[in-house]
Amino acid sequence: MAEEMDEELVLAAKKITIGVCVMEKKVKCGYEVFSAPMEQILQRLQAFGEFEVVYFGDKVILEEPIESWPVCDCLIAFHSSGYPLEKAEAYSALRKPFLVNELEPQHLLHDRRKVYERLEKFEIPVPRYALVNREVPYQQLDYFIEEEDFVEVHGMRFWKPFVEKPIDGDNHSIMIYYPSSAGGGMKELFRKVGNRSSEFHPEVRRVRREGSYIYEEFMPTGGTDVKVYTVGPEYAHAEARKSPVVDGVVMRNPDGKEVRYPVLLTPAEKEMAREVCIAFRQAVCGFDLLRCEGRSYVCDVNGWSFVKNSHKYYDDTACVLRKMFLDAKAPHLSSAIPPTLPWKVNEPVQPSEGLTRQGSGIIGTFGQSEELRCVIAVIRHGDRTPKQKVKLKVTEEKLLNLMLKYNGGRPRAETKLKSAVQLQDLLDATRMLVPRTSFYILCRPDRESDSEAEVEHAEKLRQVKAVLEEGGHFSGIYRKVQLKPLKWIKVAKSSGEGEEERPVEALMVLKYGGVLTHAGRKQAEELGRYFRNNMYPGEGTGLLRLHSTYRHDLKIYSSDEGRVQMSAAAFAKGLLDLEGQLTPILVSLVSKDSSMLDGLDNASIEMEEAKARLNEIITSSSKTIPSNGSAEFSWMVDGAGLPPNASELLPKLVSLIKKVTEQVRLLATDEDENLAETSLYDVIPPYDQAKALGKTNIDVDRIAAGLPCGSEGFLLMYARWKKLERDLYNERKERFDITQIPDVYDSCKYDLLHNAHLNLEGLDKLFKVAQALADGVIPNEYGINPKQKLKIGSKIARRLLGKILIDLRNTREEAISVAELKSNQDHDSSSVKTEKEDTEAKSKHPNKNEEIRKSITLSDISMDQEDDDDKETKYRLDPKYANVKTPERHVRTRLYFTSV
Repeated sequence: MAEEMDEELVLAAKKITIGVCVMEKKVKCGYEVFSAPMEQILQRLQAFGEFEVVYFGDKVILEEPIESWPVCDCLIAFHSSGYPLEKAEAYSALRKPFLVNELEPQHLLHDRRKVYERLEKFEIPVPRYALVNREVPYQQLDYFIEEEDFVEVHGMRFWKPFVEKPIDGDNHSIMIYYPSSAGGGMKELFRKVGNRSSEFHPEVRRVRREGSYIYEEFMPTGGTDVKVYTVGPEYAHAEARKSPVVDGVVMRNPDGKEVRYPVLLTPAEKEMAREVCIAFRQAVCGFDLLRCEGRSYVCDVNGWSFVKNSHKYYDDTACVLRKMFLDAKAPHLSSAIPPTLPWKVNEPVQPSEGLTRQGSGIIGTFGQSEELRCVIAVIRHGDRTPKQKVKLKVTEEKLLNLMLKYNGGRPRAETKLKSAVQLQDLLDATRMLVPRTSFYILCRPDRESDSEAEVEHAEKLRQVKAVLEEGGHFSGIYRKVQLKPLKWIKVAKSSGEGEEERPVEALMVLKYGGVLTHAGRKQAEELGRYFRNNMYPGEGTGLLRLHSTYRHDLKIYSSDEGRVQMSAAAFAKGLLDLEGQLTPILVSLVSKDSSMLDGLDNASIEMEEAKARLNEIITSSSKTIPSNGSAEFSWMVDGAGLPPNASELLPKLVSLIKKVTEQVRLLATDEDENLAETSLYDVIPPYDQAKALGKTNIDVDRIAAGLPCGSEGFLLMYARWKKLERDLYNERKERFDITQIPDVYDSCKYDLLHNAHLNLEGLDKLFKVAQALADGVIPNEYGINPKQKLKIGSKIARRLLGKILIDLRNTREEAISVAELKSNQDHDSSSVKTEKEDTEAKSKHPNKNEEIRKSITLSDISMDQEDDDDKETKYRLDPKYANVKTPERHVRTRLYFTSV
């Protein structure tokens, strides 16, 4: 009995040796043993008095045989550049120490293919991906197809934006390719260099072919990256940072360290962390977590990763590792954590202070004064070029064959051309068809040799060609062409057996314009800055801190129109003080939802009825607006807001338009004569990002040259005004089309703002007449009386209003939950209730969240909107690890951008 007691005393007195067998220097992508986190954790382990730490050092690891290496009970070993992993494995087999991270699975971590294979084997969610393996650089592969806006691997298609990763896990040159609809280009992600972690390359459209790559679906995460750190299967800590995908600027604190903040993990994410730890047999590891549409995915697992600058985390890690070591090598010793951690024995006791808050310009006790909880805004797009449409019937074989090429050879099927390749094909065909007759001859007033229809057709073809050549680049977000078959005939098949249908006439519709101007982008960006400084009382630049510390829940939604998306991206750039170009910001932070923000189709019938009645009111010979209500309630009258002399203003509008159109025609004639000597087959110049984004210096150069601003030439400017003149008033039928009034107003305003240097006589008078009519016409197109307005408005805005109600309800529920939690914490710190009192209190006070749910009527909200809300990506600060004064503070911002 005495001998057994002596043995236990000897075991208790012996310290457990921890061998640290890692490279001392951080080379390329390894870790250094004496890094601050590692040193902090090892110091805490030694403070328990149960461990002795032995550092192997580079000389021993690289030069000495394993038999000469120090003998240890527990081994910390992980691979880095130049590390002899096989040698460490041999040492482990010889000495059999307890391994914190097993060595054999570390080979997997350096091959992304094997990482994804292991994750899938353990049923851990990963992004949708495909492998492209090349044995030699630039090897042609039958299973790999690249088109303008997608790649296809073994039949699996990845639409842009998608991610391209080298299979080498140590190669951090990761590319993201953007769709042409968002402006195109590529963003390269790399290890931090100074304050940069990515660069945008607008001219790069093609993927790399010099090696083997993983192609992966891009996950929109709201501009946030989450890194999860495990210490054994039962402990996981997560930190978030601004994603390098957004603008590539690294946020750093005054000490130069990258800013990261702890965030809460969901139960499902904690289970994923446990599975990753088990799958790779790495107790201490890190991995990237992608949150997208209510789900989470794992990618890029790293071995031996620690959180930086978090003393609470260092405490936790030391305690978890201590238990692991004691359980493995001294199970007879208690692994219970002492009441006071040994390294905190001599620390002074911090006085407890009530949480304070800052907001609304008031500083006081948390929860005792008003506090900003939610900001919701519906915002229209910024300044844009006029929207335009060209319609023409085509019988030319080249155009009909082009339609068949892109509709699968179906003679009765329509096709839409949006991609750069498709539009280039159309341009090539149009260039072959546009007659060499000069613009001056086509538009000469006394021209009589051709019919009016032939001249108009030639004008429109020439306009199509000019639109496609505009700006020297294609962008599907701004130009779309639709070809719809109208007539067919039966012809003999080329094989001679039977007949087949062939289209002989089609309707071509070209939509273009509506592009956000440089001024529009500046408007949106400035409004974002103004919004930041004025909509968050008492915050000022504090909004940026709220956002960076994940106490600001921001979601931005947009319709799918290009000008609206770019307005949203520019606004976000100003709101969050971002840098760089808009394409990465758009893809990272803006969610498209056309069903919610572009609901005009839902009320198309009612709007057509309103326009018909409006046309009747305006074009009637009566000089006063008909009334179906009393004079006391003038706003109840049909067509309220229309000028009383609207019918008299229409002829004046037509006369002024003709005057402006004629001036532009003369300018276009001069331009055409100057360009007459250029080749018909001039190639389109290379894609010019400056022109695509409408840089100011280009407008300055064009103004100096006496040309229209932007990329619009005089030919297109004339086509714009000529179409308005033709559509507003049909001289043959003597009929006005009042639906053209908003377009006339748009064109006047645009040219007054951007082309004032052209000095078009009468344009200012035309604008005043158009504005007087438009101020009455535009509101009445959405209903000519309150009843009709309500009906149309409810159909257009139904989904948006339902979403806003959900936003408000969730904000209230969250605020009440936080208040209840704080109240419970305060109560627990002052007194302890009996179980009976708790039970009675719960029975008397039902769940307040349920009461709130019942108090808000959501019967009009569809179930799919509730589902959509659940898919919103959420990040919440973890108050236990957050070094901020008010971790409970939380502001929800929802921004909705639309053109309606």
